[in-house]
Amino acid sequence: MTETIHRLEHLLESGSDYISNSAESELNKKPSPEKWSKKEILGHLIDSGINNLQRFTEIQFENKPYSIRKYDQNELVIANNYKNAETKEVLAFWLSVNNRILNVIKQQTEKTLNYKIDLNNGTLTDLRFLITDYVDHMEHHLNQIKK
Repeated sequence: MTETIHRLEHLLESGSDYISNSAESELNKKPSPEKWSKKEILGHLIDSGINNLQRFTEIQFENKPYSIRKYDQNELVIANNYKNAETKEVLAFWLSVNNRILNVIKQQTEKTLNYKIDLNNGTLTDLRFLITDYVDHMEHHLNQIKK
């Protein structure tokens, strides 16, 4: 888990640096009408962070296997109106939720990392997988933002 923690810390630092040094016009530009802008992708990462923070904490006390509740990514990006939000506020929120996630991840033990999770698609996995998948997901979207 140490490597995953270091990856997340690096992603937060590099993502923050990139967003902070990007022109507002670049962050708001949509590659096509149905695609997200870079700011909206960052907003999606906030929504992902909120949902995963809830998962990472609820699994500590809920019945196992813990069942994942799905969420509508596109509708959340629209409902949160990230395209019209202040970039500084979106960036600060993304950093804040992920710093909380980092703290939660750092508290995990071998026992808690093995807590079972039902992905609701017939797959049973564990908290370790969910955390690693979250960091992989963030890396994927930050690479889209940095293009």
